[in-house]
Amino acid sequence: MASFIGLSASQSQFLYRCSLPISSPAFISSSVHLKKQAPVRRLLVLPIKCSSSGPSQDTESEAETTSVPSSSSFSSSLASSNSTYNWRAGIGAVGIIETAYLTYLKLSGSDAFCPLGGGSCGDVLNSDYAFIFGVSLPLLGLIAYGFVTTLSLQLSAKNLPFGINETTGRLLLLGSTTSMATASAYFLYILSTKFAGTSCSYCLVSALLSFSLFFISLKDVGLQEVQKVVGLQVCIASLVFATLSTSYSNLPSAPSSQANIDLPYFTTEITKESSPFALSLARHLHSIGAKMYGAFWCSHCLEQKEMFGREAAKLLDYIECFPDGYKTGTKMIKACADANLEGFPTWVINGQVLSGEMELEKLADVSGFQFNE
Repeated sequence: MASFIGLSASQSQFLYRCSLPISSPAFISSSVHLKKQAPVRRLLVLPIKCSSSGPSQDTESEAETTSVPSSSSFSSSLASSNSTYNWRAGIGAVGIIETAYLTYLKLSGSDAFCPLGGGSCGDVLNSDYAFIFGVSLPLLGLIAYGFVTTLSLQLSAKNLPFGINETTGRLLLLGSTTSMATASAYFLYILSTKFAGTSCSYCLVSALLSFSLFFISLKDVGLQEVQKVVGLQVCIASLVFATLSTSYSNLPSAPSSQANIDLPYFTTEITKESSPFALSLARHLHSIGAKMYGAFWCSHCLEQKEMFGREAAKLLDYIECFPDGYKTGTKMIKACADANLEGFPTWVINGQVLSGEMELEKLADVSGFQFNE
């Protein structure tokens, strides 16, 4: 739009006026009549562009103002998403460290360090509930935490494989963390019922990590999206529950009278005096590396020691299979488990396995001992 300014010689006033668009030259002459009908003087009028009309100007201003919060909101949303992805990656990394440590213990046959509860956590980690269809539970946990961590890092970097978009990636995280939280809830139930009074710090830490990942994924996806896939989430949780129940349904059930058995470790004194033959036989068995496996609560083990007598029994290489006591679900120590024992007591002499109480003469014959009075 062009505006023309007419300058009067007598009044020297500026008159502002907007005109319609025209194709005439920029410089246009205009006449101004003076009050006393003075001769008309031709003045040079300068064109000045007017700003757009009031309503249009307000609209543009509002649009500019609106665009600023929109951009700020997008940046804030993007930062929030990256933050949740990083949180999940960090929590998943902690889970990887824990399950990798427990997997190493399983593969090496070592005992876990239990910061709380003494050796009771080993009773849980070495029980039949530490396997799902023969696969080590820590190994499955390592795979699950690794998947969540990897996918979270890829979402944060906006670099998803196989053409997966961000929405699908979030739903995959929600599904995987749902299965992990369901499994953790199931194992907490097992811990409270099958191992009542037993402390397992690794189990509790893993449950805390799984629940944290689940709630972060739930918040990230949003309530509206969760409502769309709630049926799928229920199916995933039901499938996990059914799989675990089927795996553990094959475990031998303890008699009701022994369901809550809890025996602290104790020792029984041998009262019988050892004979010269028993002393010599015990020294011989020790010299050839013969071993006797037993349990502190086994009456037959006690009777076997009584055959040797007090002094000779101390010379035997006796291995206690439950040095920390016995509770429901407790497993034997590794040395006993590796020997594939079928009962107590069990002798292993020169590679030969003998189960049950043995007469001293039988032990002497198997070990090649000859007594010289």
